Amino acid sequence: MNTSIFVLLFACSGADDAASTPAPSSTEASQPTDAAPMSAPPDVAEPPADASTTESGLAYRVLKAGSGTVNPKATSELEVHYTGWQTDGTMFDSSHKRGRPLNAPLNRMIPGWIEGVQLMVEGEKTRFWIPEDLAYKGRPKRPSGMLVFDIELIAIAATLSERFPAPEDVAEPPADAKRTASGLAYKVLKAGTGAARPTAASKVSVNYTGWQTDGTTFDSSFKRGRPATFPLGGVIAGWTEGLQLMVEGEQTRFWIPEDLAYKGRKGRPSGMLVFDVELLEIK
Repeated sequence: MNTSIFVLLFACSGADDAASTPAPSSTEASQPTDAAPMSAPPDVAEPPADASTTESGLAYRVLKAGSGTVNPKATSELEVHYTGWQTDGTMFDSSHKRGRPLNAPLNRMIPGWIEGVQLMVEGEKTRFWIPEDLAYKGRPKRPSGMLVFDIELIAIAATLSERFPAPEDVAEPPADAKRTASGLAYKVLKAGTGAARPTAASKVSVNYTGWQTDGTTFDSSFKRGRPATFPLGGVIAGWTEGLQLMVEGEQTRFWIPEDLAYKGRKGRPSGMLVFDVELLEIK
């Protein structure tokens, strides 16, 4: 098991996620440029007098100034090196031990990371003393008590919304969009080259990007660098219905009402969702 589970608090994905695809594989990032000590620092037991403390109780001290000028957002994708200790000096996790940085969205990490790393800039290395209520809050099989992390912020990646911006008509279907009896709206962006259409029992391969109506990009197969392949009957209802209207090679924009998407399910994008879908292959 990847020990970064101690840092990340990923939500479990269900079978009906946007494209019902496997979770993205870990990015094999560059090797560390500097060796990092695995032994605990001398101030691991408590923050030193020169540490700063936020209103939440998070304490921190900058170990190395950064060269960047921009702070990450909670939604930023980050590349970081880190080592974590308990206050008795026990090291419980380290990206250096694995020989590669961690690449992950900041908002999927423990609260102390989410708050603290937003104070950093690229190139900065900071030590954080994270109270238990900003860490694992006594959860079983997690490090307990206050945790200490040395974090080096290597890079801030562009957000999904920056990489895959929403179309101008994301807020509502345009006048020339077609609508089905269920309320699904769609517009063909590129004509296809195939003749056959998939059925609900088909397995398909697609590229796609998904947005909420406020323009937030929440998913894209392009981020993972490979098409999504899945049984058409195993995804949200709007996809099951909409993709049966397509042929291979076609690219279509769908406006999917909430009752054909996640129906208010906790931890899923809410409201009407908009997808650009290219049907690559019917398998």
